[in-house]
Amino acid sequence: MDTFLAVDIGGTRLRVASYPQEGIQAIKQNRVPTRSSNSAVVDRLIEQLALLWPDDGIVRAIAVAAPGAIDPEKGLIYSAPNIPGWDNLHLRSILEDRFQVPVRLGNDANMAAMGEWKYGAGRGHKDLIYFTVSTGIGGGVISSNCLLLGAAGLAAEVGHVTVDPNGPLCGCGQRGHLEAFASGTAIARYVAAELADGVPSSMAASPAPSTAEIAAAAREGDALAIAAFNRAGRYLALGVANYLHIFNPSIIIFGGGVSRAGSLIFDPMRAALKEMVISPAYMDQLEITQAALGDDAGLLGALALARQE
Repeated sequence: MDTFLAVDIGGTRLRVASYPQEGIQAIKQNRVPTRSSNSAVVDRLIEQLALLWPDDGIVRAIAVAAPGAIDPEKGLIYSAPNIPGWDNLHLRSILEDRFQVPVRLGNDANMAAMGEWKYGAGRGHKDLIYFTVSTGIGGGVISSNCLLLGAAGLAAEVGHVTVDPNGPLCGCGQRGHLEAFASGTAIARYVAAELADGVPSSMAASPAPSTAEIAAAAREGDALAIAAFNRAGRYLALGVANYLHIFNPSIIIFGGGVSRAGSLIFDPMRAALKEMVISPAYMDQLEITQAALGDDAGLLGALALARQE
């Protein structure tokens, strides 16, 4: 039986799964910590791939979803956050030399976009944008049934569009990016600053509440928590409006932990978005929805990449 191997590398967890030619039910799947005290990450990856290698079949391809800046054409990881030593790493050639099968490589957010497009909430759409809103903001763009990569594989850094050039520093070191206003980190930072300034809130006993705690407080009617999500939703609308004008998608899909806040962030985003687009036609047939695949989006995106001819 022909088999495809898909890999999703996170900062803390490494997942490897084998799949048949059709369907998304894994034949086998392993989840292990990305790093251990006695093996480098590449060695650990090779070890897990070898464990899933079929005894009686053929592996058609391996595809890897990895964090960081990646050039898929060169099979090169420029840098990977939270994985020390992964700078200018030619991972594709390392794996092809070891296993003697085609290896494909993609950024994890792009792979999540591909997973949702092929197997999740984006099925049937040819133009979509996927956002993952969590600690940071990432995502990917499908345009005319193609994953947008750019000249060096660095396109669609959706969290790093500038929404306020005088805004706070982003985690990337630049100022005023969408991620600095609408990520989970940004929401928590805004609330902590307001509490430090003495703004009354049911969260006052916790000077640094998490985004989940802020969402819980908002559902209980806490004014500061509601204001925090309203603010994030408006800034998210700024970023989304920019992408609507550039790509004109038929669906926008949101994943990541902050998306679980649901209407707390999406209602203010939708309201602001209607005022920001240059024509109501951008919104008339636009579907805005939450991701369907959860934590499997990146792994299944890697599967879709492995199956590409």
